[in-house]
Amino acid sequence: MHALARIARLALPVRGALGLALLAGAGAAACGIAPTAISAWLVARAAEQPPILSLMVAITAVRAFGIGRGGLRYLERLLSHDAAFRVLAALRHSAYARLERLAPSGLEAFRSGDLLARLVLDVDGLADLWLRVLLPYAAAAITAVGVVAFLWHAVPAIGGTVVASLLLAAAGAPLVVNTLTRRAERRIAPAQGRLAALAHDLLAGAPELLALGATPRQLRRFADLDADLASAEGRAASGAGAATLLAGLASGGATWVALFLGVAAVRAGMLDGVGLTVVVLTTLVAHDLVLDLAPASQHLPGLSASAERVLRVLDGVETAHEPESPAALPVGPYGLRIRGLCVRYPASARDVIAGVDLDVAPGGRALVTGPSGSGKSTLAAVLLRFLDPSAGSIELAGSDATVALSSLAGEDVRRAIGLCEQDPHIFDTTLAENMSIARPGASADEVREALRAAQLLDWVDALPAGLDTPVGEHGARLSGGQRQRLGVARALLAGFPVIIFDEPTEHLDEREGAAIARDLLAATAGRTVLVLTHRPELAGAAVWSTSVDLAPRG
Repeated sequence: MHALARIARLALPVRGALGLALLAGAGAAACGIAPTAISAWLVARAAEQPPILSLMVAITAVRAFGIGRGGLRYLERLLSHDAAFRVLAALRHSAYARLERLAPSGLEAFRSGDLLARLVLDVDGLADLWLRVLLPYAAAAITAVGVVAFLWHAVPAIGGTVVASLLLAAAGAPLVVNTLTRRAERRIAPAQGRLAALAHDLLAGAPELLALGATPRQLRRFADLDADLASAEGRAASGAGAATLLAGLASGGATWVALFLGVAAVRAGMLDGVGLTVVVLTTLVAHDLVLDLAPASQHLPGLSASAERVLRVLDGVETAHEPESPAALPVGPYGLRIRGLCVRYPASARDVIAGVDLDVAPGGRALVTGPSGSGKSTLAAVLLRFLDPSAGSIELAGSDATVALSSLAGEDVRRAIGLCEQDPHIFDTTLAENMSIARPGASADEVREALRAAQLLDWVDALPAGLDTPVGEHGARLSGGQRQRLGVARALLAGFPVIIFDEPTEHLDEREGAAIARDLLAATAGRTVLVLTHRPELAGAAVWSTSVDLAPRG
C-alpha cells in the first residue's frame, strides 16, 4: 500500500479535476437510484387512482434524473479519464527521465523488454487506481450516506441492514476474495514483464536462434511463461467472479430482510403500502453502488505490484551524481588530465580500472589499449559522466580554466566530450536522418564530408536512393563494417571538441583498420581524440601524442 500511496500523491496537481469528477460520479450514482425509488412510489401511488396532476411532479422527476444520470456520467468519465491520463503522462515522463539519468551504467539490472513493460503496461494499468478504485469507492460512499439516511428515516432497522450489507459487499467480499487471489494478482505484472522481455529477445535474436536451431526451445520457454501468466489471470478472474457473487448475495439478502422488516413496519403503522414499495426497491437498487466495486478492489494487489515496479525505476540508484552547484564549462579547446583513476561498478567488489594516469593536451591524440574486459568502455563511461570514479581525479583543461569533471553538469560534459560507440545504434530510417541525429542543422556538404572521412561516401553515392536509402531496423540492411563507419561519420559530424572512439576498427581487417585510424585523426585535426581499442597494432598506424595500456598487471 505504501507504493500505491506514493503513486496516488502524484494526482495532487489535478486534484481539482478529480474532485469535480467525484461530485459528478456521486451525482450520477444518485441519479441512478432516484428514478427507481420515484418510479416505485409512482406505480404504487397510481394504483390508488389519485388525480393525474398529483403524479406529474414524479413523472417529470423520473425523466430529469434519467437525463441527469447520462450527462453526469459523461462528465465524470471525461474529467476522471483526462486527469488520470495527465497523471500517467507525467509519471511516464518522469520514469523515462529517470532512465535517462541511469543510462547506461545504471540499467544493468533491467532487461529491455521488461523496461518496456514497466513504461507501458504497468504505467497504463495504474490508471485503474483512480478510475476503478479510488473515485468509484468515494462516489459510492457519498451516495450511500444519502441512501442510508433516507432508509434510516423511514425504518431505522432497514437503514441498519443496508449499512451492514453495503459494508459486506464493498469491503467484506473483496477482503475474503483478495486473501485467496492476492498471490495470483501480484504474479501478473512480473509475468507480463518476463513475457515482454523474452518476446523482445526472440524478435531481436531470431536469425541467431534459427541458425543455431534453438528456436523450438525458446518457443517452449515462451509458451511456459505465457501459461504462467494465463494461470495467474485465470485465478484472478475466478476471484473477481466470486466477489461479484458474494456482493450479489449480500444485495439479495438485504432486500429480503428489508421486505420482512417493511411488512412488520406496515403492520405497526410506521409505513403505508406505498412506502413499503419505495424502501424495498430502494434497498435493492442501492446495492448497484457496490456490485462493480467488489471485483475492482481485487486489482489492488496487482496495482500495488505495478506501482512497485514503476517506483523501482524512479528510485534507481544513479551511478553518476550531479553536483549541487555545477561549475561553468571552460572555453575550449580542451585537454584531459587523469590521475590515479580507479573505477568500480556499484555491485562489484573490485575495481574495473585501477590507478590509471593519462595526460592529453588540447588537440592531442591518445591511444588506450587493452584486451576485452580491461575497462576501455568503462573509461569512456566515466569521461562522459555516466559513472563516478571510486578514486582519483579527472580534469578538463580549457583555455581559460581547468575544472574537475565531477564539478560539471553531465549535460555540459557531453557537449564537450562525444562518444562513437563500439556498436553504435542505427535507427530504422534513412541514411540522411541517421546522420541528422548528430547535428540536425548540418548542411549537405557537411554530411558528405563526414561520410567521406569515414570512407562511406563512395558507397552512398553508388546507391540508387543515395542518402535517402532506408537502413532497416538496427541497420539490418548494412554490413557490420558499414554500421561501424556510419557511427564514425555521425560522431565526426557532431563536431565535439573532445571525441572518444570506442573500437572504431572493430569490424575491419588490419589494413582497413590502420587506414581508418589515420583517416579519423586527419578528419579530427584540431580536436582532442581518444581511441580505445583492443588491437595493439594500431600503435604503429599513426602518430599518437600519448598512449596507455589498460591490460591488467600480474
